[in-house]
Amino acid sequence: MNNSDPQSIATVRPWPVVSTLCQRELVRFFRQKNRVFGALGQPIIFWLLFSAGLQSNNLDYAHFFPGTLVMILLFTAIFATISIIEDRSEGFLQGVLVAPIPRWSMVLGKVLGGAAIAMLQGMLFLILGWLTVEQVSPTIPGIVAALVLMAVISVALTALGFVIAWRMDSSQGFHAVMSVLLLPMWLLSGAFFPGNVGGWLGWIIRLNPLTYGVAGLRHYLQHSTGADAATGLPSLAVCWLVSLAFAAVTLAAAWRIAGTRSTGDLL
Repeated sequence: MNNSDPQSIATVRPWPVVSTLCQRELVRFFRQKNRVFGALGQPIIFWLLFSAGLQSNNLDYAHFFPGTLVMILLFTAIFATISIIEDRSEGFLQGVLVAPIPRWSMVLGKVLGGAAIAMLQGMLFLILGWLTVEQVSPTIPGIVAALVLMAVISVALTALGFVIAWRMDSSQGFHAVMSVLLLPMWLLSGAFFPGNVGGWLGWIIRLNPLTYGVAGLRHYLQHSTGADAATGLPSLAVCWLVSLAFAAVTLAAAWRIAGTRSTGDLL
């Protein structure tokens, strides 16, 4: 047996590993009361500010609602992967890396845990908007489809955060990279600017995979405005195809980078 080959020593069943690591992320989250407070407070604050501020100025709250929902998923999912840096400094990650498990099970467990935390916040914001904002009135099947799409987006974004955090040695550096990458990615997703804008800005918006997640949620959550809500948006089929491809690519990238050793993994 070649002990240097990870596949030759993978004697532990992978799915219990996925479940355990996912559960660990959730347990860590609920034990940190400040994170729970922030997770509950952020959607409520955004809901209050956007619903009161935009509607009082006669702005289209329904237009901004899907983008705000994706923003909550994005920042929560990405910052949940800070735990990778913490796990490395505490020695937990090194223990997982030498365990007889396939690397993809570690990646999937961490990603699903972070995505679940993002979904908790996103669902709270979605429920508040659905119950209190007249313009946000999807059908029941639309709500179910929107939740599934939100889960795909959360997995894609958490895997993206995993890829970036894996090579980071400090949370400060991670925050710096995220602030440069995430804010433009969200702003250029059609959350504020229309997707049919011309010039180089329009090309960036169309190439941004997050654009199609926002557009898909608009299809489902702006049911009350009928065909007008879908004007200028990519079709639902395209939104799903791009979102699923985005999740698959980021998961594959996370799996690949987890198969490499960095200096920090050996400390």
